[in-house]
Amino acid sequence: MENNDNITMSRIAFERMQAKDERNDRWRNIIIIILIILLALTNGAWLWAWNQYDYSETHTEVNADNGTANYIGRDGDINNGKDSSENKNEKA
Repeated sequence: MENNDNITMSRIAFERMQAKDERNDRWRNIIIIILIILLALTNGAWLWAWNQYDYSETHTEVNADNGTANYIGRDGDINNGKDSSENKNEKA
């Protein structure tokens, strides 16, 4: 059996559908360009906001009177500070 799925339509209907597809393609392209621009703008805004922070190289002193003090600095080093057992040894 032959596969005879040809559709017969008038030239006016075909041109109307083709014009509609062209309009849809134009809007899709505009939307894609707008989304790319918005993505670039949001990334730029995040970079600008991220660079507003002032980073300092100061050392943070941690003192825990009633427990163990753990402070993880910006560079990843752990500063244990003084814990309560060291304070008891110093008083005795």
